[in-house]
Amino acid sequence: MAATSLHTTKIHGAKKPHATMASKADRHVLYEDSVQCVEAEIDFIDETFKTLRNRKAQLLREDFCGTANTSCEWVRRRKRNRAFGVDLDSEVQQWGKKHHLSKLGKAQERVTLLNENVLDVKTETVDVVLAMNFSYWIFKDRALLGRYFRHVHEGLAEDGVFFLDAYGGSDAYKEMRERTKYDDFTYIWDQASFDPISADMVCKIHFSFPDGSRMKNAFTYEWRLWTLPEIREILLEAGFKRVTIYWQGDDEDSDEGNGEFEPADRGEADEAWIVYIGAEK
Repeated sequence: MAATSLHTTKIHGAKKPHATMASKADRHVLYEDSVQCVEAEIDFIDETFKTLRNRKAQLLREDFCGTANTSCEWVRRRKRNRAFGVDLDSEVQQWGKKHHLSKLGKAQERVTLLNENVLDVKTETVDVVLAMNFSYWIFKDRALLGRYFRHVHEGLAEDGVFFLDAYGGSDAYKEMRERTKYDDFTYIWDQASFDPISADMVCKIHFSFPDGSRMKNAFTYEWRLWTLPEIREILLEAGFKRVTIYWQGDDEDSDEGNGEFEPADRGEADEAWIVYIGAEK
């Protein structure tokens, strides 16, 4: 997990290790502070489902749920909302129970964490399935991704909607690092390798701190860089009736994304973009 470069200080002639900021930091907290905004994500899902189906969703399944931060935000929204969180990593789920579910009080009874494979998990039919933070890119083979999409289709209610995200642009194909400074740390997105023949890529997240310490390889992802036409085609082949790309608008002052996603038939040839995808059963 964290790489701990320890400084030393002399105490009565002996050297005593001094804990660095990296050694004291929690990688999950850093991730959620720098990568996730579950409030905005749930706002989009809630509003878009209501627009598409003229009703409010109640039952959600969060695939690749990790710490279940999103599932917890979902049940906070309404007393009738329930969520299933599915992930193979039991350690991360236990972290989520301790740091997120425990803070929900009685509402935690409406979150069910399942330590299972998203390819096989069985629950009651749900209104919404989520596969966010590009997590489904772990399926590098078209047949395997299609199998996952078909399984999601089967698990949805008759008017259910599957929400995903994706990123791309010319920067997505580069081996590069991008740094974003926050108050107490710097987030480093590392596109460590990319193979243009297979579209296989390795991405990593590192964190650095004001005291000079670093948390290297806090997270490592081995993915295939899927394109939007490929994702759309496989979703339709899996049985979804309509697939909509929600393109992010631009902030006029910063020339970056403004957090507002609207249906789009055409996108911009930007160096980097992130979209939501809605697949309707």
